[in-house]
Amino acid sequence: MKLKLVSLLVGTAVALICARTAFAADLHPIVEVETGYLFGAVADGKWIKADEAAKSMAKATIYRVYGMTQSVGEAKGSKPKASEEEVCSDMFVVSLSPKPKKGAIALAASWNALPRKVQVLDPTQNVYVDAVRDFLKTKGIDQPKVKIDNIVRVDLDGDGEEEVLISATNYFEKDEGVPMRSPAGSYSMVVLRRVVSGKVEMQLVEGEFHPKAHVRKKDSFDAPNVYKLMAILDLDGDGKMEIVVSSRYYEGGATSIYRCDPKKVKMLLSVSCGV
Repeated sequence: MKLKLVSLLVGTAVALICARTAFAADLHPIVEVETGYLFGAVADGKWIKADEAAKSMAKATIYRVYGMTQSVGEAKGSKPKASEEEVCSDMFVVSLSPKPKKGAIALAASWNALPRKVQVLDPTQNVYVDAVRDFLKTKGIDQPKVKIDNIVRVDLDGDGEEEVLISATNYFEKDEGVPMRSPAGSYSMVVLRRVVSGKVEMQLVEGEFHPKAHVRKKDSFDAPNVYKLMAILDLDGDGKMEIVVSSRYYEGGATSIYRCDPKKVKMLLSVSCGV
């Protein structure tokens, strides 16, 4: 009886080890290059948060580093560890070596995360300036001052129909910094312009809008964010490309990964640090 019990326990342990090994082999971690923060990972089409992914990650992982329009090399990543920064203690950090001088996202995967060309467009084109102006009016800004940071065109879904992503910010700051309070008519956003059922639509990915100036009151807090498009990548290997957006305010910031379906924008994973 004891022998059978020991055999059963050993067999169960071996099965668990094999399962964990197989899971680790199929795990594809995603890291923000600038901070080293671990977003999490994808495995078998599922998005896994950082705390779960970190448990099964190897001591050394090879990552491919991506910028907006191309792969910019490879780096070896360490096993994640808890951040030593007090305000970011819930973040897991991966050390990349050599530290990439370029790029935004590091992905440990064999597939090409840029399966289709990302084309950077002229941000002063009237058709897009007009589209942004009309969109801002729907957000309550009656006379918007359009200031587009960048525009890119890409076929997100691989269906032959190209989409356009636009990031635009205007807080009326001379140094393009982030103010502590939002002026009237200010905004920051990343929007997706696409054809849905034969009609061109503007879809908000992430952003905020301030038709009126913030009035400081007791217990009120206003810390506007600046939103930027960081990367457009197929991070889970399904052939469809996700959108990576960064946001920052005067005491911190975040970076988030979004899936943009025609009817819904969904946040998949995110890292953040700030007061």
